[in-house]
Amino acid sequence: MESQASAALEPARALTDHLMEEVCQRDNLNRAYDRVKANQGAPGIDGLTVDELLPWIRGHKQELLSSLLDGSYRPSAVRGVSIPKPGGDERQLGIPTVMDRLVQQAIRQVLTPVLDPTFSASSYGFRPGRGAHQALLKAKEYVAAGRAFVVDADLEKLFDLSSWCPPKSERC
Repeated sequence: MESQASAALEPARALTDHLMEEVCQRDNLNRAYDRVKANQGAPGIDGLTVDELLPWIRGHKQELLSSLLDGSYRPSAVRGVSIPKPGGDERQLGIPTVMDRLVQQAIRQVLTPVLDPTFSASSYGFRPGRGAHQALLKAKEYVAAGRAFVVDADLEKLFDLSSWCPPKSERC
């Protein structure tokens, strides 16, 4: 089996020199806008709604493109929201601004076809055309083939700061 790192380093499969130019292509940005519009969602910290996004873009398109291309674009802080979970706990969510969601989607559309082929065939989370049902079917195949272990890793709290930082750490 080919290593993921070596696959990513092959010239034919490596990242191109002009990714941000691809991100800024009109068709790519239009597809990203359509996706953000379809997903709707709450406004971020700036209060800009999905319905206000297109008029904002029309008035600031050149400024946005220039900042993406020259590297000066900086995402805004996310708006923190707590939602209730079954059992009484709360789940923290971070809501990016709609502009940041547009930029993230445009970048995702360019990077996914480049990077996804380098991912493990055993990875099912947050990948196009893959999900929990496919993972369960694969686990069922493994059990039927006589494999003794199937690993299901739930990374629910992986990104909690408290789990990454030792007490009294100045870095976190």
